[in-house]
Amino acid sequence: MIPSSTCLTVRFGALALSLTAACPSIAAAQDQQVVVEGRRQDYRSLSAAGATKTDTALADLPQSVRVLTADLLADAGATTLADALDLASGVSRQSNLGGLWDSYALRGFTGDPNFGSDYLVNGFNSSRGYNGLRDGANTESIEILKGPASALYGRGEPGGTVNIVTKKPSFTPAYVVDAGIGSHATRRAAVDLSGPLGQTAAYRLNAAHEQGGSFRDHVDSERTLLAPSFLWLLGDATTLSYEIEAVKQRAPFDRGVVAVDGVLGLIPNSRFLGEPDDGKVAIRSVGHQLFLRHELHRDWSLQAGLSYRDSALRGYSTELNDIGADGRTARRQHRYNDWHALDRSGRIEAVGTIATGTVAHHVLLGADAYRFDDDRIQLRRNPSAANPYAIDIYQPVYGGVAAPLALSFSTREAQRAHALYVQDQVDLSRRWKALLGLRRDGYEQSVANRRFGRTSDQSLSAASPRAGLVYQPLPTLSLYASAARGFRPNSGIGLDNRAFPAESSRAHEIGVKAERADGKLSTTLALYRIAKKNVLTYDPRDTDYSIPAGEVASKGVELDVAGEIARDVRLSLAYAYTDAVVTKGDNTILTGSRFPNVPRHGATVLVTPRFALGGGVAMVGGGVTWVGARMGDVAESSGFTLPAYATAKLVASYAPSARVRVMLDVENLFDKRYYASSYSAVWVNPGVERNVRVNVRYRF
Repeated sequence: MIPSSTCLTVRFGALALSLTAACPSIAAAQDQQVVVEGRRQDYRSLSAAGATKTDTALADLPQSVRVLTADLLADAGATTLADALDLASGVSRQSNLGGLWDSYALRGFTGDPNFGSDYLVNGFNSSRGYNGLRDGANTESIEILKGPASALYGRGEPGGTVNIVTKKPSFTPAYVVDAGIGSHATRRAAVDLSGPLGQTAAYRLNAAHEQGGSFRDHVDSERTLLAPSFLWLLGDATTLSYEIEAVKQRAPFDRGVVAVDGVLGLIPNSRFLGEPDDGKVAIRSVGHQLFLRHELHRDWSLQAGLSYRDSALRGYSTELNDIGADGRTARRQHRYNDWHALDRSGRIEAVGTIATGTVAHHVLLGADAYRFDDDRIQLRRNPSAANPYAIDIYQPVYGGVAAPLALSFSTREAQRAHALYVQDQVDLSRRWKALLGLRRDGYEQSVANRRFGRTSDQSLSAASPRAGLVYQPLPTLSLYASAARGFRPNSGIGLDNRAFPAESSRAHEIGVKAERADGKLSTTLALYRIAKKNVLTYDPRDTDYSIPAGEVASKGVELDVAGEIARDVRLSLAYAYTDAVVTKGDNTILTGSRFPNVPRHGATVLVTPRFALGGGVAMVGGGVTWVGARMGDVAESSGFTLPAYATAKLVASYAPSARVRVMLDVENLFDKRYYASSYSAVWVNPGVERNVRVNVRYRF
């Protein structure tokens, strides 16, 4: 066995992990067994491995980066990705396909409407396909990399990239059990188990199961996560890790409520307008990641990884189509979806340092590739005069029967991509630092429309450069500027059976980063402008298809503050002003239209004071989230808007010993009625009513 007096650190990519109890930060941390950069994170983090894939301090990066640490996520009671992202600036919730998966916009840009928003897990794209709502049980931290990262990752949004860092195995045994109950008979249980499997191997098992009802009538759900991971030390210079994520989710397809003639609030937010007899939509996803790192010598290392994810979605849905002239009779459509996706990717990278006199070059050379296959079949029946499949929105009577389903579409899409990339972080002097990056992508797409016997093919290539400069007049102050171009292929085909042109973007950003002299509080202020072509949005002629929206642009200001504002008082604060509009539209999407679900102003604050109580440690805190008014659909001419809202949150915990912690989380404390997002006036997602959760955590 490894001696307990030894502080052992290994790496996964740029992530440094301390694995034994002798590491001082592990002995001090009660809520985590994995410590990044050998220090407890609190609400701040010193680095983000996903930003550059190298060990780089956030102060040295010419871009805004927000890391949501394990401590912050635990105090906020964030058990899903959506809950976590509410803590950061510039993130706005989007229409989430009936509650089936995560969808958000960064700086106004949403991502692929076919799969929800993009995110990475340990640097691998893990959102392609049908993966459901992401559970946070195996999440160590979340890195939000503002601005384009195409020079490293290729396909991605210019608004930013979300990288989820998972919990890693430890050679120090640790066993944690969580059990909780909440409003609407919600029950949740989770385990986090880790320890050695011999002298050179360790494991970690994260698992969670949650089920219960909701404030929505006839809507209950369950989801299960099983995530084992393993680590092998293959000699003094080599580590190998293997991680599995298996997810099952079952929930009714729920498009929410309706705005009658653009007016919200005429029916209760609890009103379900689908059909309970449709049952639940089932999602299952199984992902694998294998990562190898080898230290060539002191200054250079080689790292390589493989990712494989198999996912599927099946189930029926009933969705509003329109409201009749009487203002109460809603015609509905009926659908059955059977979708399956297979995503395989790999990468290999060399990381090292080259010193040339007083200048140091921190170099990354890499190549990656992926293959993605997406098979979709949908059966559908729209309402007709003979069978409107109608429901009274004020006095609903369920049990309607739609006309028999007919084939709506049947497609199989194959994507093949490969790329070479290089990045150089240059220490020009003690005060000046630069970042240069370039990526060259090749992309092939084939979409077979089996319903009409047609195939659409295209081949694309693009270069994605980025450059940035950092000036540090003081050790606690960084001024930066950056510019980048991005490239993103669009999946799917339009109503005309043609593939879409790729998106291209240009982004510019300037900002300032500051730390308090004692290093316990950090602040980032960023100003940016992003312009993008060929952005997809839903086709108003047929919402099963998309159309390019021409050219769009987003500009804004973001402020993020995290750390300790007084002794034992932690703060997380975020504010964003986002001006996201269509700059070149057409008769369908008008020039000057604002992006749907993206407010001009949004802010969130969480304050968590700690104090001694009865021999233990207590925390009582809370926060407020404010979201400005937003357009409710893609056609601003409709005049449909979602009103601004503010919600309050109460969080509290008590740890009578190092083994036990009891937590209380009250969301929407004052039971504010609000609307989180929408796709159109007939598909509006209401925000949750007051929700109370109590959780007990026990460490063995």
